[in-house]
Amino acid sequence: MTDTQKVNLLGLSPDKLIEFFESIGEKKFRATQVMKWIHQKGAESFEEMTDVSKKLRAKLEDICEIRAPEIVSQNISNDGTRKWVIRTAGGGNNCVEAVLIPDGERATLCVSSQVGCSLDCSFCSTGKQGFNRNLTAAEIIGQVWIAIKSFGPMDHNGPRRVTNVVMMGMGEPLMNFEPVVDAMTLMMHDNAYGLSKRRVTLSTSGVVPRIYDLVKRTDVSLAISLHAPNNQLRNELVPINKKYPIEELLAACQHYLDNLPDKRHITIEYTVIAGVNDQEHHAHELAKLLENLECKINLIPFNPFPNSGYEKPSNNQTRRFQKILADAGYTVTVRTTRGDDIDAACGQLVGDFLDRTRRSDKYIELKQVTDN
Repeated sequence: MTDTQKVNLLGLSPDKLIEFFESIGEKKFRATQVMKWIHQKGAESFEEMTDVSKKLRAKLEDICEIRAPEIVSQNISNDGTRKWVIRTAGGGNNCVEAVLIPDGERATLCVSSQVGCSLDCSFCSTGKQGFNRNLTAAEIIGQVWIAIKSFGPMDHNGPRRVTNVVMMGMGEPLMNFEPVVDAMTLMMHDNAYGLSKRRVTLSTSGVVPRIYDLVKRTDVSLAISLHAPNNQLRNELVPINKKYPIEELLAACQHYLDNLPDKRHITIEYTVIAGVNDQEHHAHELAKLLENLECKINLIPFNPFPNSGYEKPSNNQTRRFQKILADAGYTVTVRTTRGDDIDAACGQLVGDFLDRTRRSDKYIELKQVTDN
């Protein structure tokens, strides 16, 4: 078996790893051993797995590999935020970005799910870059593997261990359903990363059918990139709304909550853009829209990027918006901009990849026409 045919164990979900070991004539407890070595101890080779027999290690060496994505660069912000540029399979310039945000005893890792994004949200730098392909489960969980290894093994008790993972990086996670579900399953499995289901969050722009599918497979926390209080405005900001309007999206959210085994809320993400969706009437409309949904609201001041055409709101305007929602009874937070000096803030991730959609070319052409 050649290297290109070797099975990459890094991306196999617990069930798939058991199936693989049974398919090669091994007991399923071997899957647990290997899973712990890879995900908890950060093993990069089978030779490190000292409680696995030499015979099995040799066998695995012949037919398997542990291959994480390649780190192209790592930048550290003045506020401690880390951003990795990671090269995906196929080499070249197909790169994605992952961001680690430390916050006291916690550290939240923002993970990408696609090379680029197949959607075209008007306020997101990633969307303007176009789309190349979906990430594999190994490339998704590999971002977690890389971040945790940067702070030492899983049993490290220091304050900067990865405690939360959010599928909010490059891409729309529900457009890459199976690999994302496999990766999140590993994030929460006791023999892998052991994260709480409340500390693994999937953020979607509203792929409604997949929300119904998701609750059948997992019970991670759900965040909705809403960004507008009505369909007319959301159609402009989040084009997928034309296919799945707000009413259908909120019904899917309620279905998700109703089918969870415990009481939970949805996080509503709302990027506040100066002069676009930040007026008082927008806040009142949003409060009315969400009155029947168990949710909290996370306001995200727009983070500028070149040629976006949008501006960041003033702090006073954002606080006024927050107060209206809080007075209506909602829990409302304002996301602190982190890592903007290394282009790691929300909406600023762009990667470096071949755009199969030619969307990036279209925006460059539009900018040239506008400038002239």
